[in-house]
Amino acid sequence: MRGMGNMGNINEMLKKAQKMQQEFAVMQEELKKKEVEASSGGGAVSVRANGAKQVLSIKIDKELVGSGDVDMLQDLVTAAVNEALNKAQETVDAESKKIAGGMGLNMPGLF
Repeated sequence: MRGMGNMGNINEMLKKAQKMQQEFAVMQEELKKKEVEASSGGGAVSVRANGAKQVLSIKIDKELVGSGDVDMLQDLVTAAVNEALNKAQETVDAESKKIAGGMGLNMPGLF
């Protein structure tokens, strides 16, 4: 029968997609264990986050709290959290590219 040669290609693609899905599930669990840290205000505010983009902790220097400058404190916390989450996203992107590249997929901009 004509056209049946493509069925092998489709089956192979489905197998690759299934394998990649399994690898992504494993990666998501592993990313929960990977931690990144960012700080702002010369270390006055420090934030730890994981690869699942969850904030794990925020540390604020007591002197900063005692200054009474709430606006500055809010800005520094926001900056540190955003930086930590950006680092977490970079970790996710790097791990995702490893999986996609290992599958022979070249999809710029996907991750």
